[in-house]
Amino acid sequence: MQKRASGVLLHPTSLPGNHGIGALGAAARSFIDFLVKARQTYWQILPLGPTGYGDSPYQCFSSNAGNPYLIDLDQLCADGFLQAPDIPAWHDAHPNVVDYGAVIDFKMQVLRKAFESFDADAHADYGTFMHTQQSWINDYCLFMALKDKFEKRPWYEWEDAYRLRDADTLANEQEALASEMGFHAFLQFMFFKQWKVIKQYANQHGVQIIGDIPIYVAMDSSDTWCNPELFQFDANKTPLVVGGCPPDYFSETGQLWGNPIYDYAKMEEDNFAWWIARIRSNLELYDLIRVDHFRGFAGYWSIPYGAPTAVTGEWVDGPGKKLFQAIQDALGEIPIIAEDLGLITPDVIELRDHFGLPGMKILQFAFDSSEANDYIPHNYTSNCVVYTGTHDNDTALGWFQSAKEDDKRYMMLYLNSDGRDICKDLIRAAWSSVAQTAIVPMQDLLRLGTEARMNLPGTTVNNWLWRMSASDLRTDLAEELMGLTMLYARGRS
Repeated sequence: MQKRASGVLLHPTSLPGNHGIGALGAAARSFIDFLVKARQTYWQILPLGPTGYGDSPYQCFSSNAGNPYLIDLDQLCADGFLQAPDIPAWHDAHPNVVDYGAVIDFKMQVLRKAFESFDADAHADYGTFMHTQQSWINDYCLFMALKDKFEKRPWYEWEDAYRLRDADTLANEQEALASEMGFHAFLQFMFFKQWKVIKQYANQHGVQIIGDIPIYVAMDSSDTWCNPELFQFDANKTPLVVGGCPPDYFSETGQLWGNPIYDYAKMEEDNFAWWIARIRSNLELYDLIRVDHFRGFAGYWSIPYGAPTAVTGEWVDGPGKKLFQAIQDALGEIPIIAEDLGLITPDVIELRDHFGLPGMKILQFAFDSSEANDYIPHNYTSNCVVYTGTHDNDTALGWFQSAKEDDKRYMMLYLNSDGRDICKDLIRAAWSSVAQTAIVPMQDLLRLGTEARMNLPGTTVNNWLWRMSASDLRTDLAEELMGLTMLYARGRS
């Protein structure tokens, strides 16, 4: 990461557009143009994988695949895979909210139409793509085709021959489901083709992409179905333990995520090859990588499978330095941001600092009397990334409006603020700090309230819905951000 830089957090699903959800086309380029006007260095996004349960980008069907709902239909028209009449009119009853059920039905119908006109033999780059992705794509396409066959049920509810991957059964299905597998391969080809264009456009204009890797994979994923030996499963492919967080001030019962936990001893036998491959593939998608729940590499909360809450979990040592040393030995110095929020113990700090990784600071936590004051700007060191908030927080305005009066008074005194434009005051505090990098969610830049919150941890409905409007990419907003960016020496020359 370069010294004194800044950027904006906005997931592509939140981009404006004509078809109910953000996409990798003109709107993405317009957002990059906005960042350029504002002299920003980074566009930070959430994970780009194919979403499953709850539409969460942190619960994906694959750690390698891309989200087909982000494929831009207008670009498919421009590339000759669709004609304008192939795309039915889309009417947004609520243009700032993603209706995932309607969007998925709509886009998959149109994408199947595009697949009908796709001749794989006529596209040399398709063959190249399939070859370079061969370590995962066939398994993923079979997994998705079988999910269609079994009415979207998770793989652990399939018949034993499929669940336990009987070789003869899968060989027969490869032949029977060849067309459906081809469709899912086409979706991945188009996603990666479009994303590559967007990333190149960003990089050519001086903007780098900060991506995001969840520490765990979803239980219902091709990763777990195809590689059960890498997880703490029994012989029947049932988890022994799952991930989560222990009880704390915010939750008496903790957080029960339900993700399977890796068998790190098994992974160490081949020097963490799975992790190295995962990081390598993500470095092709992103310029920098934020690693979610970094503390889980030092020690993780292990909960017995089937437990009703996270209360009965226990701390277990993670792979620590051995994993990151293996990654560094294989790939060199990795541009990683460590998401070191939550219960941070000395071993987490030691692991982060041993590899010189920047941690995260959240300004909303700085003025919360229930939090330690590690997040207050005068305690920062330079090797960190400061955020006004993240996708898991309320928006800055929403948080301020619901904050305790003592916290509000302290914050306004600290920021020399009258509270009338608290979002700008917080952005100024982040930008003026010694933190190497400062990031603001687009919602905070737009001064939006709780209605624009992206995610409420511990809930599975009404999340990941917010979308911005095309009119939000205003010149005056870019100029305002540029002013702060140049004032505090974060701007690109």
